[in-house]
Amino acid sequence: MQRSLEQRMAIKFCVKLEKSAAETIPILKKAFGVDCLSDRQIFRWHLRKAFAEGREDVDDENRAGGPSTSSSDDNVKCVRDLLNTDRRLRLISETLDITKTIVHEIVSGSLGMRKVCAKLVPKVLTDD
Repeated sequence: MQRSLEQRMAIKFCVKLEKSAAETIPILKKAFGVDCLSDRQIFRWHLRKAFAEGREDVDDENRAGGPSTSSSDDNVKCVRDLLNTDRRLRLISETLDITKTIVHEIVSGSLGMRKVCAKLVPKVLTDD
C-alpha cells in the first residue's frame, strides 16, 4: 500500500512536469524495480487528468457500497439461539433471510465456532 502511494506521488510529479505516460513508465520502473505498478495502472493514474486538473489527493477515492449489515448484533444473537435448536446452516439462513455464507461467517468469526463431527463447538475447548 505504501509503495503504491509513493508511486502515485511520483506519477503526480511527472504530470506536473508535463511528461507523457510513455515517458513516466520507464522512470517509475527504474525507480521502483519489481515493485512498480503495472503499465496499465500507471496509464490509469496518468491519463485521468485528475492531477492536471488540480487534484492534490493521491489516495484512493471512496468506493460505492457500504459495510455489510447482515452480521449485526441482532443477527449474531439469533444465529446463536438457532444453533442451539438446529445446526443446519441452510435452515438458519432461510429463517433469518440472510445468505448461507454470512451465517457461516457469523458462526466461525463472531461466535468462534467450527465444525467437529457434525457439531458446532467453540474453537477453544474446555474440560466441560
